[in-house]
Amino acid sequence: MAHIEGDLRPPVGARIAIVASRWNPRIVDVLVDGARRTLLAHGLDPEAVDVVRVPGAWEIPVAVSYLAEAGDHAAVIALGCVVRGQTRHFEHVADRCAEGLMRVMLDTGVPVANGVLAVDRHADAEARADGAHGNKGEEAALVVLEMANLLEKL
Repeated sequence: MAHIEGDLRPPVGARIAIVASRWNPRIVDVLVDGARRTLLAHGLDPEAVDVVRVPGAWEIPVAVSYLAEAGDHAAVIALGCVVRGQTRHFEHVADRCAEGLMRVMLDTGVPVANGVLAVDRHADAEARADGAHGNKGEEAALVVLEMANLLEKL
């Protein structure tokens, strides 16, 4: 039985896009920085990392879809932060964003890492942006590197 898995080497000539919301910049900017640092640390050329900013998490899936369908990127990282408020808006935005990202990945075959935080409090977000729970931007970058490598092998 064959055993196939990806590693953290980017495919030769690969471009990776980061789509990040401008909402909650104190958190999201840290996630973007972590993702970029991780991609570069694993050998991706700085010119091969495209950062696309959108207004909020709601808009992330359409930008990711556009990039994935264009076919210029081996993978896309989605980064944002949705904090629970006093209304159900949180559930609508966070859930539909996640569903949209999964749909893009399945429809296009382009790996998409969901680094959109959905948290109850700002402190929870801070813990996931270079806090006690690491940097979810870094983790998302590792995911797309491995998946792009794996799909190249498959």
